Amino acid sequence: MSAELLSILALIVMFVIATVFPVNLGALALVGAFLVGTLAAGMSTDDILGAFPGSLFVILVGVTLLFAIATNNGTVDWLVRAAVHLVRGRLAAIPIVVFAISALLTAVGAPAPAVAAILAPIAFGFAADYRIHPMLIGLMVAHGTQAGAFSPISVLGGIVNGVTRDAKLPVDDLVLFLSSFAFNAGAAAVVFFIFGGRHLVNRGAVSPDAPAPSPAASTPATSSPAASLAASPSGGAATGPSSGASAAGSSSGGSAPAAAATAVSVETADDAAAPEPVPDASDAGSGGLRLTPHQALTLTGIVALCLAVLVFKLDVGLTAVTVAVVLSLTSPRTNKGAVERVAWPTVLLICGVVTYVGVLQEIGTVDYVGSAVAAIGIPLLVALLICYVGGVVSAFASTVGILGALVPLAVPLLNQGTLGPVAMIAALSVSSAIVDVSPFSTTGALLVANVRGMERDAFYRKLLAYGAAIVVVGPLAAWAVLVAPGWLG
Repeated sequence: MSAELLSILALIVMFVIATVFPVNLGALALVGAFLVGTLAAGMSTDDILGAFPGSLFVILVGVTLLFAIATNNGTVDWLVRAAVHLVRGRLAAIPIVVFAISALLTAVGAPAPAVAAILAPIAFGFAADYRIHPMLIGLMVAHGTQAGAFSPISVLGGIVNGVTRDAKLPVDDLVLFLSSFAFNAGAAAVVFFIFGGRHLVNRGAVSPDAPAPSPAASTPATSSPAASLAASPSGGAATGPSSGASAAGSSSGGSAPAAAATAVSVETADDAAAPEPVPDASDAGSGGLRLTPHQALTLTGIVALCLAVLVFKLDVGLTAVTVAVVLSLTSPRTNKGAVERVAWPTVLLICGVVTYVGVLQEIGTVDYVGSAVAAIGIPLLVALLICYVGGVVSAFASTVGILGALVPLAVPLLNQGTLGPVAMIAALSVSSAIVDVSPFSTTGALLVANVRGMERDAFYRKLLAYGAAIVVVGPLAAWAVLVAPGWLG
């Protein structure tokens, strides 16, 4: 058996084991990378370790550490109240605003993981305090970042257009950008109604000056298991050493942490029509937006992170760690325990799987699959299968890397003149990027690591199911709309 086929078989076996036994899939993936890389492909240890996503590891640790500090000292809650003021208390507008801001930032050149790292913790804080389904707010961040990801001045847009020009194929910046925006906006609209958006409309507005409703004081939910909020001091997902053990979600086969036993049922998408608690008038007014000195310093650090990443193009992970360390030194007592709140099992899960996929790429498994697909000889079917290869692999690996590899693979097919190159490149780009909602992608991993208002393992399971659905539907929809009709050259 070839190393390529053996590596695919090993991946399937790992998923089966992680489903049946309480073993972290990330740990299994590291073992798989070591055994497959060493025994089947003859890779050196340095080459195997070179596939470890060091940058992603630092991003996950740095961002979750920074926002653990911001949660401890109340800065995230302050940002939530400020967001209520911004939309004049209209809760239904918040997911739309989150999507629009995410799309705008990536469209002007910010990397999608950086935007997700900055916006996700703030958006989840709002969702937890105002009983908005975490999946709704999280997917608005994810699809928003991808909606603007292929503008002519964006990172992905520049890469795809550059690879296409190098392959001597026609380029249409506007079609590429609008295709990505339209598909992700459509997905966001579906998400809005699936995860409780219509109930947010029915709930109307809350007073911008009122304190956030306490989950414990909310109307009890009737059934949905997604309705439990871990009763942690911050109002977020269960955190700390005991709860972190569940972050690997269903892939590890573990049960919910003991801390989840204290969870309280609150309103979810199915019962979100209950009236808002009446705010205490004594808490209203501008005083609700006053900052303590340490909150002001934390907010300054978050703004500095945004500027460093978006303007000066510094690494988001290293910058976040730097800001977190500075904040820890300014108030050691307040920030005690923040390191324990980093989602370590999630970090292991994501980094382990990405390492194994890196070994697959080094072995040549991705090129092997792509070449086998391209040899079929039926242009429309080949186009669909290439879109699926891009979607499936990108759900676990770098979107940039996949597009850089698959666009050249599609050149012989496009040179036949049967398919429109502009349509095919747009469909391949959409297929490879829209699946970044997967919990194994950088953006999806950041959502899992920062979720509040829902047990992390429950959120992971829902995001995994949604990501799987997108992997199935996304490439097919992109092919059906852009390639099959033959209306684009």
